[in-house]
Amino acid sequence: MDSAASPGFGLSAIGQIGITITDVERAIGFYRDMLGMKFLFQAGSLAFFDCAGVRLMLSPSEKPGETYSSILYFRVPDIQAASRALESRGVVLEHSAHLVARMPDHDLWMAFLRDPDRNLLGMMSEVSRAA
Repeated sequence: MDSAASPGFGLSAIGQIGITITDVERAIGFYRDMLGMKFLFQAGSLAFFDCAGVRLMLSPSEKPGETYSSILYFRVPDIQAASRALESRGVVLEHSAHLVARMPDHDLWMAFLRDPDRNLLGMMSEVSRAA
């Protein structure tokens, strides 16, 4: 029996996430300079960034004119400070920081922005409430 098919197997750790872009130089500038991500390397029309151990790959579509993206949610310790920092770099928030849900021990806050190719990116912050 293949170990990958066994009942104990399950996908868990994300090693890389890919986002479709149209202009690699413009995308590098946005993700590196405006969002402050750690640029790893460029290989032709592909660009790679480090997101705390998960690699982000920016690449053109395999089929011309086709774009696709999942929403990436980045954890930030202080969503208000993160929002101010991005706005000071010229990033326009599509939806400013707002309370999404009150959990038993914290509040979940989110804010959203778009990259130059209109891919949606989210910031999330779990804010502890004092007892």
